Amino acid sequence: MESTERTETDHLAGERETLIGLLDFNRETLARKCSGLSADQLRLRAVQPSELSLLGLIRHLTDVELGWFGRILSGSDAPFRYWQADTPDGTDFDVDDADVEESLRLWHNTYAQSREIVDACESLDTFGVHEPTGDRFSLRWILTHMIQEYARHNGHADLLRERIDGQTGV
Repeated sequence: MESTERTETDHLAGERETLIGLLDFNRETLARKCSGLSADQLRLRAVQPSELSLLGLIRHLTDVELGWFGRILSGSDAPFRYWQADTPDGTDFDVDDADVEESLRLWHNTYAQSREIVDACESLDTFGVHEPTGDRFSLRWILTHMIQEYARHNGHADLLRERIDGQTGV
């Protein structure tokens, strides 16, 4: 994965632009954490008994994007890439035999689709419904939730990257 630049958000932007910009910044941060590493390095686990790896984070966030933007906000019934009803939790972190290039491609494609879904929403008050609970979530809430989801996992990625090659602040 090539190094990527992060796009700074305009400090005076409106609410929508700020939320979208901060989410993109966090996506770009994870891409930077993974840049320049081999497939084996992306698969490297944090510490026992954790299954956490950079590749696992990529796969996890692929399904998180698909769930919040694809399934809840747009109402798609597209299947998750890694999470299945008949598989245990943490399947996304089972990366020993995972195709790294395919995992990265799916993540990029999924968050590009998420961007298209967000762009099609008329306002931050647009809402989606979680089936089967019927719970409703506004685009504003989903964007805020996704920022915190990425930020939390970027903290994990910081530690993983430091363990792999000593780099910090990537």
